[in-house]
Amino acid sequence: MSIYKYIRVILCVICTLSLSTFSHASETSPDVAGSWYSVLPPLVTIGFALLWKRVVPALFMGIWLGAWVVNGFGIVGVWTGLLDTFEVYILNALADRERASIVLFSMMVGGMVGIISRNGGMQGIVNYIVRWANNAKHACLATFALGLAIFFDDYSNTLVVGNTMRSVTDSMRVSRAKLAYIVDSTAAPVACIALVTTWIGYEIGLIGDAVNKLPDLNQEAYLLFLNTIPYSFYPVLAILFVLMISASGRDFGPMLRAETRARQHGISEREANAGGAQESEGLKPIPGKPQRAFNAYIPVIVMLLGVIVGLYVTGKNTIGDVADPSLREIIGNASSTTALMWASLISMMTAALLSLGQGIMDLEEVVNAWYHGVKSMLFALIILMLAWSLGEITDVLKTADYLVGILGDSLPPYTLPFIVFILAAATAFATGSSWGTMGILLPLGIPLTWAVMQTHGQTGPEHMHILYSSIAAVLAGSVWGDHCSPISDTTILSSLASGCDHIEHVRTQLPYAMVVGITSLFAGSLPVALGMPWWLGMLLGLGILMLVLKLFGREPGNMNA
Repeated sequence: MSIYKYIRVILCVICTLSLSTFSHASETSPDVAGSWYSVLPPLVTIGFALLWKRVVPALFMGIWLGAWVVNGFGIVGVWTGLLDTFEVYILNALADRERASIVLFSMMVGGMVGIISRNGGMQGIVNYIVRWANNAKHACLATFALGLAIFFDDYSNTLVVGNTMRSVTDSMRVSRAKLAYIVDSTAAPVACIALVTTWIGYEIGLIGDAVNKLPDLNQEAYLLFLNTIPYSFYPVLAILFVLMISASGRDFGPMLRAETRARQHGISEREANAGGAQESEGLKPIPGKPQRAFNAYIPVIVMLLGVIVGLYVTGKNTIGDVADPSLREIIGNASSTTALMWASLISMMTAALLSLGQGIMDLEEVVNAWYHGVKSMLFALIILMLAWSLGEITDVLKTADYLVGILGDSLPPYTLPFIVFILAAATAFATGSSWGTMGILLPLGIPLTWAVMQTHGQTGPEHMHILYSSIAAVLAGSVWGDHCSPISDTTILSSLASGCDHIEHVRTQLPYAMVVGITSLFAGSLPVALGMPWWLGMLLGLGILMLVLKLFGREPGNMNA
């Protein structure tokens, strides 16, 4: 039986059950809200995402099912729910001012990345760093440094670092698998937690939408995100583990065997002929034009400063004439979306003016580069809008209230980061999408965590680490599952950009990702939720990884192939 037949059977069964139970349901389905039916939309979304390995249709199906429930769960509700999916919920996701500002911010950041890619600024960073790569360790460290330098977009990071460093690492007899691992582990983990990246608008949009529905939680979305960074154990430890491996020259497992082969025999002819992923023509540096690193870093610095100034100005305007306000009070009352919009616009214009002023591009070329950068953000924005829509559905159906009602007394708050981390990792592994996983779980996980904390009377400042850790668990678990997944877009792109066989990349990276993931879970997320300071969890995790590398890692020269 095909998947579509299964879907039709499931819908028919649900419809038959619903006709007898909810034939009299009103338009808002008050009897359904807060019942077990309220968990169907997120469950169906997760189920279809695992089944189809595609996030967008899964999100749409979840929204459609939720709209069907709201419309009375009858035969007519199937059609009216479909229309409401687009005309009510997705439209509302776009109509909200704060959400629209996140969309515009993401577009401007994408456009800025497009301009600094086209004007050679990003390539200028590359040219500066690779001069130092004169042996295998230096080549790995240079690749690592370049991965950190291009922090503002994971796709740009993967394409630029993989394609550029491939010839350098080949000449130093570093395996393509090692290159792919470094590229993959300094892309999403860096973009996930850096202060201003193409990820930030997406993450803040999801966090802000969930927080706005919690009247007792009064925190700016961007500031709430900043508070989660110390609890993002997997991204931080994954980056540090790459540094440890690169600096020590030690490896273990399949990666050690790949490195030994490369040291002894060099890059195979099959690997040498493997084509890397190429950047879009609209984002490649213009031939014959100067490639200056400051054309990339000046706009990025302008953006960072713009965010800081914007937060201060909007916070001061909100406070008004309060005498001697503290910096915490000013930032706490700031409008992060306004600050991000100002900063992204100014940084994009800075990149454009630098390109025009130096004669690198004319106005038409600047606009085309901006457009190619914006276009790269389109798919992410579609996921974001659908995630917002699903959040609206779960809010109307009071899904969090139902979950708290059945779990609130029996589920200790400290277990939430652990549970959320595992669920996010499993979903991202099965779907291959960290963004899709965030879109599914953040709108549900934040209200659930806050409600469980309220049930146990743990909403004071001394307990806020549970909320921070739960949000970070979604972000970190999503990246971890994405790293382990053979169908992940960034994993595939890392293989292509590095010219590495995809299965070889997955096989050699998986042990490293598993070690870091398990360490971050049991040394970081769980004990910190129990009350251990985050910095101690980070040090403990770092110590465990150093011990693992010391005990099991060896340099390739110390092993027979």
